[in-house]
Amino acid sequence: MKLTIIRLQHLSQQDRSDIKKIWPQADTGTLEADLDEQHRLYAARFNERLLAAVRVEINADEGRMSLLEVREVTRRRGVGLYLVEEVLAQNPDTQRWTIAQDGTSSADVIAAFMQAAGFTHQEGEWSKYN
Repeated sequence: MKLTIIRLQHLSQQDRSDIKKIWPQADTGTLEADLDEQHRLYAARFNERLLAAVRVEINADEGRMSLLEVREVTRRRGVGLYLVEEVLAQNPDTQRWTIAQDGTSSADVIAAFMQAAGFTHQEGEWSKYN
């Protein structure tokens, strides 16, 4: 199977189980109820399982990603970078992107990842212009 990036709008039982492995603290019912055109959830799917996820908020031509996480057993294989790149590609009208530093990785790991993804650190956040 190929790794695909999808926008989730409704969660299957398997999606709920996988999301709990990505975000153990997540309330999947609330997460799903909050999804709309402005509040989105993107995930990396491989062999019918979610390996990574990110929350996205779109306001006019600005987007903000938060809670970017890759399942620990899948890290260091390009899944997170592919997820971020595809979120940007699937939202071409969004001109400015920011990513919250709210992941579980160390600041050094987050910095290396963000730089690899083409983001720059400005005023306490990571940002990128399309």
